[in-house]
Amino acid sequence: MSSHPTDFQGSVVDALREAIERQIPDSRAAVSGGGGHFSIEVTSPAFAGKSMLESQRMVYGAIAHLMKGEMAPVHAVDSLKTRTPASPA
Repeated sequence: MSSHPTDFQGSVVDALREAIERQIPDSRAAVSGGGGHFSIEVTSPAFAGKSMLESQRMVYGAIAHLMKGEMAPVHAVDSLKTRTPASPA
């Protein structure tokens, strides 16, 4: 895991998961990673009828505050998967 300088206090993984689940209705987020680089998988019925790009924009919108500034705790999202509850894993 690479080192990424940040002044963020607490668990970045938890902060990402909580931000996504708070902003996207009925969502469940799995987040892994560290050192500024994360993988995110989100399941929500809110993605129904949306394109992959629209769904991913919803997730990025929910976590944008964690990606802003020079000392942001999130440097990159290396993998982002979105699906509805009925979608195969």
